[in-house]
Amino acid sequence: VSGGSGFMGSHFVSHLYHKYSQYRIFNLDLLTYAGNNSNIRDIELHKVGVPADDQRYHFIHGDICDRALLDELFGQHKFAAVINYAAESHVDRSIIDSLNFIRTNIQGVHTLMEMARKYATPKFIQISTDEIYGDVAEGLSHEESPIRPSNPYSASKAGADVLVQAFIRTHRVPAVIVRGSNNFGPYQYPEKLIPLTITSYLEGGKVPVHGHGRHVRSWIYVKDFTNAVDLVMHSA
Repeated sequence: VSGGSGFMGSHFVSHLYHKYSQYRIFNLDLLTYAGNNSNIRDIELHKVGVPADDQRYHFIHGDICDRALLDELFGQHKFAAVINYAAESHVDRSIIDSLNFIRTNIQGVHTLMEMARKYATPKFIQISTDEIYGDVAEGLSHEESPIRPSNPYSASKAGADVLVQAFIRTHRVPAVIVRGSNNFGPYQYPEKLIPLTITSYLEGGKVPVHGHGRHVRSWIYVKDFTNAVDLVMHSA
């Protein structure tokens, strides 16, 4: 699981660890500003007293753009599945400086896909976002909706999606793209809308409103999204 120390990734890692006792889980995370290993302290506590040879969870501090590191990891462990949660994901940050978004969200995905192709990984899951569809005047987006990203973040995620689709078509990589709506829940980084709004309100500050406040967002609880990714992972 790449990005397994972030908000969404840590929920998925913890879910796998406690539900599937036969699994060995490797968490590759660069621990940038939004990555925090305290998100999975439940696993660290569970590991106390367990002999090293019997450990089922392993953390690797590293970058999904590091081809040499990925080559070593894929070659050594022959992963049964790779789930990519790693991403730069904050819209406002992408507007200020988009370079890191292009690097991680596109170059990083390309590196992962190359490794999945090279080592014939049986399943690859790319965690995407519904933001690749951009604004919708009426109704809801669906899988066949046109891709019209409206900011550098969503553009980088859209770029990753079409790259994964190309690897599926050209190299027959068994990959799946999961496009979730806005996740919310425990451990979410405080710059995100819901925790930012709650924190500002509790501190007597102003509640941020984008534009004229008429936008409508679709939300999903992070544990529900985790269950959905689990279902995709274990589907044929």
